[in-house]
Amino acid sequence: MNKLPNFRSAAVLLDHARHTMRFYHPRAIDPAGGLYHYFKDDGTVYDAGHRHLVSSTRFVFTYAMAYRHFQDPAYLDGLRHALRFVREAHRDPGGNGYAWMLDGGKVEDGTQHAYGQAFVLLAYAHAAMAGLDEARPWIAETFDLMEQRFWSAADGLYADEASQDWSVLSAYRGQNANMHACEALQAAWQATGERRYLERAYVIADNITRRQAGRCGGLVWEHYDTQWQPDWRFNIDDPENLFRPWGYQPGHFTEWAKLLVQLEARGQGILDQDLGWLLPTAEKLFTVAVEKGWDQEYGGLCYSLAPDLAICDFHKYFWVQAESAAAAAMLAQRTGKPEYWDWYERLWAYSWTHFVDHEHGAWFRILDRENRKLSDEKSPAGKVDYHTMGACYDIVKVLEEGGHA
Repeated sequence: MNKLPNFRSAAVLLDHARHTMRFYHPRAIDPAGGLYHYFKDDGTVYDAGHRHLVSSTRFVFTYAMAYRHFQDPAYLDGLRHALRFVREAHRDPGGNGYAWMLDGGKVEDGTQHAYGQAFVLLAYAHAAMAGLDEARPWIAETFDLMEQRFWSAADGLYADEASQDWSVLSAYRGQNANMHACEALQAAWQATGERRYLERAYVIADNITRRQAGRCGGLVWEHYDTQWQPDWRFNIDDPENLFRPWGYQPGHFTEWAKLLVQLEARGQGILDQDLGWLLPTAEKLFTVAVEKGWDQEYGGLCYSLAPDLAICDFHKYFWVQAESAAAAAMLAQRTGKPEYWDWYERLWAYSWTHFVDHEHGAWFRILDRENRKLSDEKSPAGKVDYHTMGACYDIVKVLEEGGHA
């Protein structure tokens, strides 16, 4: 590996985001509608027909952010193309939900997921911020849909899953959908300036990282029952489940740390609630993640921790490293503590060495403990490098605000 670049340089990170985007654009564009979602390491499309709501919405985000940063009109065209597919293919014609999975344009899995609809909200917010004004009213529309179908005022959190016709609401409750709702609601506030979105983001953050964490050893457990009591055994036999893995997730600890720091900054002078707990909670979650989740022998943050905080899944996932680097930069800027910059450099050095595909672009998805690839599938459904490019843009904002010192 060549000498590592300067990861405290905004230009280096923007160039990396551009390099990653080139893996997807223009090869991801399907002229018949939407974007391809399944790519081998070299960019070969290995499934041209399936479309997953998470990829479809994350493509809106990646094209919107690329256009805002690089002003390439081709990215604006890609954004319009991606947005149209979410609106016309995934969305129920009556506006009553979004299909989870399509095959050849037909609904293969119509299950309603709060997680997926959080990404619909995120997509519309970022499309609006990139200048597509038609997406602006769809922000409130999506919020209202989630409000009607998933929100529980009594719990102060969103439920997780319902049948396609909404007749059956699953008994499962999860933090992951709420975490990404918190992210999407902050974006909705950025796009509209409507305080209600930031207030809702605060309620979710408070209830997951304080109330629920208080029921789970002070940390964020993933799975709960209908009464929001922790379900310590959910998916214990399926620990690598893509959206609902068993165990504490160091990557979700650091993702929450990032969201809490952002919420503190955005809430100043706007929210009436106490903001004093946000930073200490962010620091605690980040510290546990890196102290318990870092592989001392082979490097990298591991995927999962057991309830006793021992590593129970040593696999390394791309998004865990990327989100953790962004959180480290934000905490370094916010606190002035050098140890966060140390973790930032360590995470980037590891990722640059093992995860970044310097030949073809984008990041490999998953490595084993000894940092070997498990397959040649770089980007199956759900990936699209939203995490890696998003982390770059988050960090660039930190650096531009003086976090390079």
